[in-house]
Amino acid sequence: MYIRNDETPNIVRRIFKEYLEGNGRQSIARRLYNEGVPTPAQIAGKANAGDKWHDSTIRFILTNPHYVGDLVQGRTTTVSVTSKRRKNVPKEEQFIIKNAHEPIISREMFDAVQNQLEQRRKYITAPKLHLFTNILYCADCGTGMWYRSNRRGYICGNYARHGKKACTAHTIKEAFLKETILNDIKSLIHQIDKEQYIKKMERKSKSTKSDSQKKINKINKQMDVLKNRKRKFINLLADGIITNEEYQESIEATNKDLTELMEQKNELLSLMESEDVIETIEKLKKELLQFLNFDELTEDILHRLINRIEVKEDGTPIIHYRFATPKIE
Repeated sequence: MYIRNDETPNIVRRIFKEYLEGNGRQSIARRLYNEGVPTPAQIAGKANAGDKWHDSTIRFILTNPHYVGDLVQGRTTTVSVTSKRRKNVPKEEQFIIKNAHEPIISREMFDAVQNQLEQRRKYITAPKLHLFTNILYCADCGTGMWYRSNRRGYICGNYARHGKKACTAHTIKEAFLKETILNDIKSLIHQIDKEQYIKKMERKSKSTKSDSQKKINKINKQMDVLKNRKRKFINLLADGIITNEEYQESIEATNKDLTELMEQKNELLSLMESEDVIETIEKLKKELLQFLNFDELTEDILHRLINRIEVKEDGTPIIHYRFATPKIE
Protein backbone atom coordinates (compact mmCIF):
# COMPACT_ATOMS: atom_id res chain seq x y z
CA MET A 1 0.00 0.00 0.00
CA TYR A 2 1.17 3.51 -0.80
CA ILE A 3 -0.01 7.11 -0.30
CA ARG A 4 -1.87 8.50 -3.30
CA ASN A 5 -0.24 11.42 -5.10
CA ASP A 6 -3.32 13.66 -5.08
CA GLU A 7 -5.48 15.63 -2.64
CA THR A 8 -7.14 12.62 -0.99
CA PRO A 9 -4.52 12.12 1.80
CA ASN A 10 -5.06 15.75 2.85
CA ILE A 11 -8.81 15.14 3.01
CA VAL A 12 -8.19 12.21 5.38
CA ARG A 13 -5.90 14.34 7.56
CA ARG A 14 -8.50 17.12 7.59
CA ILE A 15 -11.26 14.73 8.74
CA PHE A 16 -9.15 13.46 11.66
CA LYS A 17 -8.12 17.02 12.61
CA GLU A 18 -11.66 18.44 12.50
CA TYR A 19 -13.03 15.55 14.56
CA LEU A 20 -10.43 16.11 17.28
CA GLU A 21 -11.30 19.82 17.24
CA GLY A 22 -14.81 18.90 18.35
CA ASN A 23 -16.71 18.70 15.07
CA GLY A 24 -19.30 15.94 14.74
CA ARG A 25 -19.20 13.34 11.95
CA GLN A 26 -22.37 14.71 10.38
CA SER A 27 -21.13 18.30 10.37
CA ILE A 28 -17.85 17.20 8.75
CA ALA A 29 -19.79 15.27 6.09
CA ARG A 30 -22.05 18.26 5.41
CA ARG A 31 -19.08 20.62 5.04
CA LEU A 32 -17.28 18.32 2.59
CA TYR A 33 -20.44 17.93 0.51
CA ASN A 34 -21.12 21.67 0.39
CA GLU A 35 -17.53 22.32 -0.68
CA GLY A 36 -17.91 19.81 -3.52
CA VAL A 37 -15.19 17.47 -2.26
CA PRO A 38 -15.43 14.14 -4.19
CA THR A 39 -16.57 11.15 -2.14
CA PRO A 40 -14.44 7.98 -1.84
CA ALA A 41 -16.86 6.20 -4.19
CA GLN A 42 -16.39 8.94 -6.80
CA ILE A 43 -12.60 8.75 -6.44
CA ALA A 44 -12.80 4.98 -6.93
CA GLY A 45 -14.91 5.49 -10.07
CA LYS A 46 -17.85 3.39 -8.92
CA ALA A 47 -20.82 3.38 -11.30
CA ASN A 48 -23.39 4.21 -8.59
CA ALA A 49 -21.20 6.73 -6.73
CA GLY A 50 -23.08 9.57 -5.05
CA ASP A 51 -21.77 13.08 -4.38
CA LYS A 52 -23.02 13.23 -0.77
CA TRP A 53 -20.78 12.52 2.20
CA HIS A 54 -22.47 10.56 5.00
CA ASP A 55 -21.92 10.03 8.71
CA SER A 56 -21.11 6.36 8.03
CA THR A 57 -18.39 7.33 5.52
CA ILE A 58 -16.70 9.63 8.03
CA ARG A 59 -16.88 6.94 10.72
CA PHE A 60 -15.31 4.36 8.38
CA ILE A 61 -12.41 6.73 7.67
CA LEU A 62 -11.90 7.60 11.35
CA THR A 63 -11.74 3.92 12.34
CA ASN A 64 -9.63 2.65 9.41
CA PRO A 65 -6.25 1.39 10.76
CA HIS A 66 -4.74 1.45 7.26
CA TYR A 67 -4.27 5.22 7.65
CA VAL A 68 -1.94 4.69 10.60
CA GLY A 69 0.29 2.26 8.66
CA ASP A 70 -1.20 -1.05 9.83
CA LEU A 71 -2.20 -3.68 7.28
CA VAL A 72 -5.42 -5.42 8.29
CA GLN A 73 -6.68 -8.46 6.43
CA GLY A 74 -9.72 -10.67 6.94
CA ARG A 75 -11.98 -7.82 8.13
CA THR A 76 -15.01 -9.42 6.43
CA THR A 77 -15.94 -12.88 5.21
CA THR A 78 -18.71 -14.40 3.11
CA VAL A 79 -21.85 -15.58 4.90
CA SER A 80 -21.72 -18.91 3.04
CA VAL A 81 -20.23 -20.47 -0.09
CA THR A 82 -23.53 -19.95 -1.91
CA SER A 83 -23.96 -16.28 -0.97
CA LYS A 84 -22.14 -13.09 -2.00
CA ARG A 85 -23.20 -11.33 1.22
CA ARG A 86 -20.40 -10.58 3.68
CA LYS A 87 -20.25 -10.17 7.45
CA ASN A 88 -17.76 -8.44 9.74
CA VAL A 89 -15.11 -10.56 11.45
CA PRO A 90 -14.38 -9.89 15.17
CA LYS A 91 -11.26 -7.76 15.67
CA GLU A 92 -9.42 -10.49 17.56
CA GLU A 93 -9.78 -12.84 14.56
CA GLN A 94 -8.41 -10.39 11.98
CA PHE A 95 -4.82 -10.50 10.66
CA ILE A 96 -2.97 -7.28 11.61
CA ILE A 97 0.56 -6.39 10.50
CA LYS A 98 1.83 -3.29 12.33
CA ASN A 99 3.73 -0.54 10.46
CA ALA A 100 3.40 -2.34 7.12
CA HIS A 101 3.37 0.85 5.03
CA GLU A 102 3.83 4.62 5.26
CA PRO A 103 1.14 6.21 7.48
CA ILE A 104 -1.06 9.19 6.66
CA ILE A 105 -2.10 9.73 10.29
CA SER A 106 0.16 9.50 13.34
CA ARG A 107 -0.62 6.73 15.79
CA GLU A 108 -1.10 9.30 18.57
CA MET A 109 -3.79 11.13 16.57
CA PHE A 110 -5.47 7.86 15.55
CA ASP A 111 -5.62 6.63 19.17
CA ALA A 112 -6.95 10.01 20.34
CA VAL A 113 -9.73 9.82 17.76
CA GLN A 114 -10.68 6.26 18.82
CA ASN A 115 -10.92 7.49 22.41
CA GLN A 116 -13.12 10.43 21.33
CA LEU A 117 -15.39 8.11 19.33
CA GLU A 118 -15.91 5.93 22.40
CA GLN A 119 -16.54 8.89 24.72
CA ARG A 120 -19.07 10.52 22.38
CA ARG A 121 -20.85 7.22 21.84
CA LYS A 122 -21.53 6.98 25.59
CA TYR A 123 -23.18 10.38 25.87
CA ILE A 124 -25.05 10.77 22.57
CA THR A 125 -28.60 9.46 22.78
CA ALA A 126 -30.41 7.91 19.84
CA PRO A 127 -32.75 10.24 17.93
CA LYS A 128 -36.34 10.11 19.15
CA LEU A 129 -39.30 9.37 16.91
CA HIS A 130 -41.90 12.12 16.91
CA LEU A 131 -45.60 12.35 16.09
CA PHE A 132 -45.23 13.02 12.36
CA THR A 133 -42.18 10.79 11.76
CA ASN A 134 -42.69 8.55 8.69
CA ILE A 135 -45.71 10.56 7.55
CA LEU A 136 -44.17 14.00 6.90
CA TYR A 137 -42.06 14.56 3.77
CA CYS A 138 -40.36 17.39 1.87
CA ALA A 139 -42.51 18.33 -1.15
CA ASP A 140 -39.45 19.10 -3.29
CA CYS A 141 -36.87 16.34 -2.67
CA GLY A 142 -39.16 13.70 -1.12
CA THR A 143 -36.96 13.16 1.96
CA GLY A 144 -38.58 12.53 5.34
CA MET A 145 -38.77 15.54 7.68
CA TRP A 146 -36.66 15.59 10.86
CA TYR A 147 -37.87 16.93 14.21
CA ARG A 148 -35.82 19.73 15.78
CA SER A 149 -36.62 20.59 19.41
CA ASN A 150 -35.11 24.10 19.13
CA ARG A 151 -37.60 24.84 16.31
CA ARG A 152 -40.47 22.89 17.95
CA GLY A 153 -41.11 21.45 14.53
CA TYR A 154 -39.68 19.72 11.50
CA ILE A 155 -37.16 20.47 8.76
CA CYS A 156 -36.24 18.65 5.53
CA GLY A 157 -34.03 15.64 6.35
CA ASN A 158 -31.93 16.26 3.23
CA TYR A 159 -31.28 19.85 4.39
CA ALA A 160 -30.58 18.71 7.97
CA ARG A 161 -28.05 16.14 6.79
CA HIS A 162 -26.36 17.90 3.88
CA GLY A 163 -27.16 21.61 4.15
CA LYS A 164 -28.66 24.17 1.76
CA LYS A 165 -26.81 22.79 -1.27
CA ALA A 166 -29.03 19.68 -1.10
CA CYS A 167 -32.36 21.38 -0.28
CA THR A 168 -33.96 24.16 1.79
CA ALA A 169 -35.31 23.89 5.33
CA HIS A 170 -39.07 23.60 4.56
CA THR A 171 -39.67 24.40 8.25
CA ILE A 172 -43.06 23.62 9.81
CA LYS A 173 -44.19 23.75 13.46
CA GLU A 174 -45.67 20.62 15.03
CA ALA A 175 -48.40 22.63 16.81
CA PHE A 176 -49.41 24.22 13.50
CA LEU A 177 -49.76 20.79 11.88
CA LYS A 178 -51.96 19.51 14.71
CA GLU A 179 -54.15 22.61 14.57
CA THR A 180 -54.45 22.40 10.76
CA ILE A 181 -55.57 18.76 10.83
CA LEU A 182 -58.16 19.32 13.57
CA ASN A 183 -59.48 22.42 11.77
CA ASP A 184 -59.75 20.43 8.55
CA ILE A 185 -61.84 17.76 10.28
CA LYS A 186 -64.11 20.37 11.94
CA SER A 187 -64.46 22.24 8.66
CA LEU A 188 -65.40 19.11 6.76
CA ILE A 189 -67.98 18.04 9.36
CA HIS A 190 -69.49 21.53 9.24
CA GLN A 191 -69.46 21.41 5.44
CA ILE A 192 -71.18 18.02 5.40
CA ASP A 193 -74.14 19.54 7.24
CA LYS A 194 -74.59 22.21 4.56
CA GLU A 195 -77.25 21.77 1.92
CA GLN A 196 -74.81 22.81 -0.83
CA TYR A 197 -72.45 19.96 0.13
CA ILE A 198 -75.23 17.41 -0.23
CA LYS A 199 -76.17 18.93 -3.60
CA LYS A 200 -72.53 18.76 -4.63
CA MET A 201 -72.39 15.08 -3.71
CA GLU A 202 -75.67 14.48 -5.53
CA ARG A 203 -74.25 16.13 -8.66
CA LYS A 204 -71.19 13.95 -8.34
CA SER A 205 -73.41 10.87 -7.97
CA LYS A 206 -75.47 11.85 -11.03
CA SER A 207 -72.26 12.37 -12.98
CA THR A 208 -71.04 8.91 -11.95
CA LYS A 209 -74.35 7.34 -12.97
CA SER A 210 -74.30 9.20 -16.27
CA ASP A 211 -70.76 7.97 -17.00
CA SER A 212 -71.78 4.41 -16.09
CA GLN A 213 -74.82 4.57 -18.36
CA LYS A 214 -72.67 5.78 -21.28
CA LYS A 215 -70.32 2.85 -20.73
CA ILE A 216 -73.28 0.44 -20.59
CA ASN A 217 -74.64 1.86 -23.88
CA LYS A 218 -71.22 1.36 -25.48
CA ILE A 219 -71.07 -2.24 -24.19
CA ASN A 220 -74.56 -2.94 -25.58
CA LYS A 221 -73.45 -1.79 -29.03
CA GLN A 222 -70.33 -4.00 -28.84
CA MET A 223 -72.50 -6.97 -27.83
CA ASP A 224 -74.85 -6.35 -30.78
CA VAL A 225 -71.86 -6.38 -33.16
CA LEU A 226 -70.67 -9.71 -31.72
CA LYS A 227 -74.15 -11.26 -31.98
CA ASN A 228 -74.35 -10.21 -35.65
CA ARG A 229 -70.92 -11.72 -36.18
CA LYS A 230 -72.16 -15.06 -34.80
CA ARG A 231 -75.04 -15.06 -37.32
CA LYS A 232 -72.56 -14.39 -40.14
CA PHE A 233 -70.45 -17.34 -39.04
CA ILE A 234 -73.52 -19.63 -39.39
CA ASN A 235 -74.07 -18.38 -42.96
CA LEU A 236 -70.39 -18.88 -43.82
CA LEU A 237 -70.57 -22.43 -42.49
CA ALA A 238 -73.78 -23.13 -44.42
CA ASP A 239 -72.23 -21.83 -47.64
CA GLY A 240 -69.15 -24.00 -47.12
CA ILE A 241 -66.81 -21.00 -46.97
CA ILE A 242 -65.42 -22.06 -43.57
CA THR A 243 -65.03 -25.52 -42.07
CA ASN A 244 -66.86 -26.76 -38.98
CA GLU A 245 -63.59 -26.56 -37.01
CA GLU A 246 -63.08 -22.92 -38.06
CA TYR A 247 -66.70 -22.20 -37.15
CA GLN A 248 -66.30 -23.68 -33.65
CA GLU A 249 -63.08 -21.69 -33.00
CA SER A 250 -64.72 -18.44 -34.14
CA ILE A 251 -67.86 -19.03 -32.04
CA GLU A 252 -65.80 -19.85 -28.92
CA ALA A 253 -63.73 -16.66 -29.29
CA THR A 254 -66.87 -14.56 -29.83
CA ASN A 255 -68.66 -16.13 -26.85
CA LYS A 256 -65.63 -15.37 -24.67
CA ASP A 257 -65.77 -11.69 -25.69
CA LEU A 258 -69.52 -11.61 -25.03
CA THR A 259 -69.03 -13.08 -21.54
CA GLU A 260 -66.39 -10.45 -20.64
CA LEU A 261 -68.64 -7.63 -21.85
CA MET A 262 -71.59 -9.00 -19.87
CA GLU A 263 -69.46 -9.09 -16.69
CA GLN A 264 -68.44 -5.45 -17.22
CA LYS A 265 -72.07 -4.49 -17.76
CA ASN A 266 -73.22 -6.24 -14.57
CA GLU A 267 -70.50 -4.48 -12.52
CA LEU A 268 -71.64 -1.09 -13.82
CA LEU A 269 -75.30 -1.90 -13.10
CA SER A 270 -74.40 -2.93 -9.52
CA LEU A 271 -72.44 0.31 -9.03
CA MET A 272 -75.41 2.40 -10.19
CA GLU A 273 -77.82 0.56 -7.89
CA SER A 274 -75.58 0.82 -4.80
CA GLU A 275 -74.88 4.56 -5.21
CA ASP A 276 -76.62 6.13 -2.19
CA VAL A 277 -75.56 9.75 -1.60
CA ILE A 278 -77.11 10.23 1.86
CA GLU A 279 -75.68 6.92 3.11
CA THR A 280 -72.19 7.87 1.84
CA ILE A 281 -72.33 11.27 3.56
CA GLU A 282 -73.52 9.82 6.89
CA LYS A 283 -70.77 7.20 6.81
CA LEU A 284 -68.11 9.86 6.24
CA LYS A 285 -69.54 12.09 8.97
CA LYS A 286 -69.56 9.22 11.48
CA GLU A 287 -65.95 8.39 10.60
CA LEU A 288 -64.80 11.97 11.16
CA LEU A 289 -66.78 12.63 14.35
CA GLN A 290 -64.99 9.85 16.23
CA PHE A 291 -61.69 11.72 15.86
CA LEU A 292 -63.07 14.85 17.50
CA ASN A 293 -63.61 12.92 20.74
CA PHE A 294 -59.84 12.71 21.23
CA ASP A 295 -58.13 15.53 23.11
CA GLU A 296 -54.78 14.82 21.45
CA LEU A 297 -53.73 13.50 18.08
CA THR A 298 -51.91 10.17 18.45
CA GLU A 299 -49.76 8.26 15.99
CA ASP A 300 -52.52 5.66 15.58
CA ILE A 301 -55.15 8.31 14.76
CA LEU A 302 -52.80 10.06 12.32
CA HIS A 303 -52.12 6.89 10.35
CA ARG A 304 -55.84 6.09 10.22
CA LEU A 305 -56.64 9.61 9.04
CA ILE A 306 -53.72 10.55 6.82
CA ASN A 307 -51.77 8.79 4.11
CA ARG A 308 -48.99 11.36 3.70
CA ILE A 309 -48.16 15.03 4.36
CA GLU A 310 -45.84 17.01 2.09
CA VAL A 311 -44.38 20.36 3.14
CA LYS A 312 -43.71 23.05 0.53
CA GLU A 313 -40.71 25.39 0.69
CA ASP A 314 -42.78 28.14 2.34
CA GLY A 315 -43.94 25.74 5.07
CA THR A 316 -47.40 25.09 3.61
CA PRO A 317 -48.55 21.49 4.25
CA ILE A 318 -50.25 19.39 1.56
CA ILE A 319 -52.27 16.80 3.49
CA HIS A 320 -53.33 13.60 1.72
CA TYR A 321 -56.24 12.24 3.77
CA ARG A 322 -57.19 8.56 3.56
CA PHE A 323 -60.93 9.19 3.29
CA ALA A 324 -62.40 10.14 -0.09
CA THR A 325 -64.09 13.54 -0.10
CA PRO A 326 -64.45 16.63 -2.29
CA LYS A 327 -61.84 19.33 -1.69
CA ILE A 328 -62.23 21.17 1.63
CA GLU A 329 -63.27 24.77 0.92
